[in-house]
Amino acid sequence: MRVVVTGASGFIGQALCNALGAAGHSAAPIDLRSGVKLDGGDAVVHLAGIAHRAGVAEADYQRVNVDLAAEVGRAAAAAGMRMIYMSSVKVHGDASPAPLTEASPLAPRDGYARSKARAEDALRALAGLHLWVLRPVLVYGPGVRANFRALLRALSSGVPLPLAGIDNRRSFLYAGNLCDAVLRVLQSGRAATYLLSDGEALSTPQLCTRLAAAMGRDARLFRWPACLLPGAAALTTSLEVDDTALRRELGWKPRFSTDEGLAATARAFQEKR
Repeated sequence: MRVVVTGASGFIGQALCNALGAAGHSAAPIDLRSGVKLDGGDAVVHLAGIAHRAGVAEADYQRVNVDLAAEVGRAAAAAGMRMIYMSSVKVHGDASPAPLTEASPLAPRDGYARSKARAEDALRALAGLHLWVLRPVLVYGPGVRANFRALLRALSSGVPLPLAGIDNRRSFLYAGNLCDAVLRVLQSGRAATYLLSDGEALSTPQLCTRLAAAMGRDARLFRWPACLLPGAAALTTSLEVDDTALRRELGWKPRFSTDEGLAATARAFQEKR
């Protein structure tokens, strides 16, 4: 099938275009800066938007993450194309005392998460749009940026990290598994909303230990009061999901194990250094 991809130049977009081609589909990247022109196709995967970062105004999140998504949705509906919207687990909040499911209450805590929740609502309100909403957890893989890349740099340098005492559970999603799930969703006939993960939740110390091992190093972790860590909430809280619905309804399971994903990520990081 011909699949239009917005945000194709990003970390996830590049991986998805490669996966579509490998599966025999035609990936059609488009640049929305010149307007929303889908030019036909079977489906559109909407990845474009402002990523989660500090200092972004609510109005900018609204303009790009909500209004633009709705415009793409209207164009898809008019063209008779199916749409996959890449939302985020953050619409459920930043922490989970128990694994989240699609039925868990929405509790967005910042401008980015609120914009994702509003975009979901705007798209579901469009008449005639065949829509899937995907809510991935933190996505990692070759070319990953932001905090995950910073962790790779720290572990690679051998600098001691004060993370040994953290006891939490966080879900992660390898980019290869996300792309494989998108391919499975494109074959599905029933529109739905799904959480996605690798299936294995890790504590912060476990993530560090396994990432370091993938780079052939030891994670030099020591204990430090969690309340004194900078950005403590992101490092110490749990954010775990139960993605049983996707696995049960579509017969999907992650193509790659967590260790395979971490190894590929670490290898790509080391090759580019």
